[in-house]
Amino acid sequence: MENNSKIKVVIPTDFSVQADFAYVMVKNLAKKSDMEVTFLHVLNVPDTVTMNAEGQIETCGEIDIDYVQKQKDMADQKLAALKAEHGSEINTVLVLGRTTTGIIEYSEQNGYDLIAMGTKGSSGLAERIVGSEAQIIARKSSVPVLTLMCDRSDLELNNVLLVHDFSENGPQNLQLLKLFVKVFNTKLHLLQISDSDQKEEEIKGNMKKFAENNDLTEYSTHVIEDTDVESGVTHFNQMHDMDLVCIGTHGRGGLLHQSATETLINHLYKPVVSFKIQ
Repeated sequence: MENNSKIKVVIPTDFSVQADFAYVMVKNLAKKSDMEVTFLHVLNVPDTVTMNAEGQIETCGEIDIDYVQKQKDMADQKLAALKAEHGSEINTVLVLGRTTTGIIEYSEQNGYDLIAMGTKGSSGLAERIVGSEAQIIARKSSVPVLTLMCDRSDLELNNVLLVHDFSENGPQNLQLLKLFVKVFNTKLHLLQISDSDQKEEEIKGNMKKFAENNDLTEYSTHVIEDTDVESGVTHFNQMHDMDLVCIGTHGRGGLLHQSATETLINHLYKPVVSFKIQ
């Protein structure tokens, strides 16, 4: 994505209010940047179910075709209602497949710059075992993922926080972040949550290398000591009110384990942009 190009955004929708939150935020961002927005609905069906060129359901398995066709027809009607409401501002697409896999594959195969989605959050054992769909997509997607849990229609991108372990200071997929900084004249803040063994001077040296390797010129640096990344980001936001949090993921979340990124997605009441660390 070039700095002056249109941003292609896909909004996965199950027709809930969370998808509406994502669209309202994207629409607000689109006031200052050119965005192409697509609402995507994935009809969750087994691999044996396919759709022909005419939109008719076909299957080689023991699946009730009429039932699936009715589900598709209902989804088509809801997508048509979205199109009627928002008009030429949006595109609508329906695909078949597993929800998370369908969203990731569609976004990657069609060259999207951002997946924007609302999340209901999750907690307890269910979160530890499977995580929310937003967490799973952030873990596996090569496309950056913007998540939010509530209405951010009034969002102004004045301050953006990039949380990272800056000992990993090589080039990263930050094109979207840099575009937001440029278009919205945003103040960029680099933050590392340290432990007692790390020296601030060394961390800030790594931050400088990271900025040079990623063509970041205007930024503030911050180092705070805390028990974990989630606590550190929460405490930093209490002291410095950020509008958006950007954080990378190695994609290693899973059974009974979560990355700091996935934890923030479901617990932080701030919009979060996650990107796959190179």
